[in-house]
Amino acid sequence: MEQVIQTFKRKDGEKRIPVLRLEIDYELMTLHDAMLAEDLETMNSSKRRLEKFRQELIRLEA
Repeated sequence: MEQVIQTFKRKDGEKRIPVLRLEIDYELMTLHDAMLAEDLETMNSSKRRLEKFRQELIRLEA
């Protein structure tokens, strides 16, 4: 039963990875725009979101 659960989670993770990569790309674009505008609040917010995305991506790829 445990193997069935792990397989199901792995398939969900495989579907989440491409979406997560798109979210990371969008957030990088947001960070770039904030840097050009010298908007420190948005830059810090984007950095926090990117860190969360990075951690999630590491968990999914492991």
